[in-house]
Amino acid sequence: MSLTHDATPSPSAGRRFRAYTAKHLDELTARAGLGEADRLAVRAVAAVLPFRVNSYVIEELIDWDAAPDDPIYRLVFPQADMLPQTDVARIADLLRSGAPAGEVNRAANEIRARLNPHPAGQMDLNVPTTGGRDPLEGMQHKYPETVLFFPKQGQTCHAYCTYCFRWAQFVGDADLKFASSEIDHLVAYLKEHPEVTSVLLTGGDPMIMGEAVLRRYVEPLLDVASLESIRIGTKSLAYWPQRFTTDPDADDTLRLFERVVDSGKNLAFMAHFSHPREMAPELVQRAVRRIRATGAVIRTQAPLIRTINDDSATWETMWRTHVRHGMVPYYMFVERDTGPQDYFAVPLARAYEIYRGAYNRVSGLARTVRGPSMSATPGKVCIDGVAEIAGEKVFVCHFIQARDPELVGRPFFARYDEKAVWLFDLEPALGAERFPWDQAPPADAALLDAAHP
Repeated sequence: MSLTHDATPSPSAGRRFRAYTAKHLDELTARAGLGEADRLAVRAVAAVLPFRVNSYVIEELIDWDAAPDDPIYRLVFPQADMLPQTDVARIADLLRSGAPAGEVNRAANEIRARLNPHPAGQMDLNVPTTGGRDPLEGMQHKYPETVLFFPKQGQTCHAYCTYCFRWAQFVGDADLKFASSEIDHLVAYLKEHPEVTSVLLTGGDPMIMGEAVLRRYVEPLLDVASLESIRIGTKSLAYWPQRFTTDPDADDTLRLFERVVDSGKNLAFMAHFSHPREMAPELVQRAVRRIRATGAVIRTQAPLIRTINDDSATWETMWRTHVRHGMVPYYMFVERDTGPQDYFAVPLARAYEIYRGAYNRVSGLARTVRGPSMSATPGKVCIDGVAEIAGEKVFVCHFIQARDPELVGRPFFARYDEKAVWLFDLEPALGAERFPWDQAPPADAALLDAAHP
């Protein structure tokens, strides 16, 4: 790998990271042309849902002449109508009257509780220790071959996406967080469970950690013989590419990536790109080249989000750009059933048409992408198409991944519903009374018992 500087940095490339939070919202939304009442409404939404952006996103990605309709602006800035009008008005009244912070937060917590802060049973997936002792916080073993690990120091991001399904991690409520600093517990668990071949470091964003901290989590995993791959879920390439170019520990981080690859394990860099513009700066392209030079594989993924990327041309451009720069299109997700889902969700029928419209205009190298996919409680469900069978219009679906491995790859059918936005909005089709995961007995419990004896 060459660690030389192979391009002239952009004006913001070498600047230190600067975060903007809710206290900067009034100034920034005024720059977007919002009036006083609209700015107050945005502040009210930000009292419920997290807001954080940084200087790179502000200076390099947002088209301020197009704000507040600019897609990158909408990607990171709260919108006044993201929450029910009565909730926004309630918080706005408290802010206008100068109510104490504790009173505002109590009202916000009541609203958050109605937003399904932990979809797909996230808080119930912490794995038990050997011998049935207390669960290991910050570790999830949802599928037999994969464990998710949430490093404690990685539970924030360079900027927050307005649609983030893990928004509850960032609102300052300790009861809503799940994370761990016990890497030795993870290693012990992996050695006791050789069926686990892949670990996903997630958050938050693990790449918010400096190299020295990241290394403390990664290096012990290299000694687990049964582990085939280490995945890092991150938005850092889009929101702070300096992490791999000009940050003080950028070179050390890339050397750590090399060490993972040299150990014989696959390092999968799971990059979140929500819009083609995030790939436009030369700085991002340079960061991509440097990461790929370590031997890591960059796979790209994002949810389909209304008002930000809900058209086929946007996804076609993204996937073609990613392939051009040596990255592997991986997933188009459906917006999860949490937070402001009603605001951002695209109906499944429309999601499939957007996916298909982009998929049929890209080369085979980009058709590695899967979607539209829902990460629901039973597993990852993909909408494969719409068909008419025995006179009934149906969604054709299959499990990409499932808690019960017997369901993986098996097609099933749901009644066509042009308004459905999530798996649990659907009903069985073709005379079936239940979906496959409802029919599987206590096999789900048996699977968990087998995975966690």
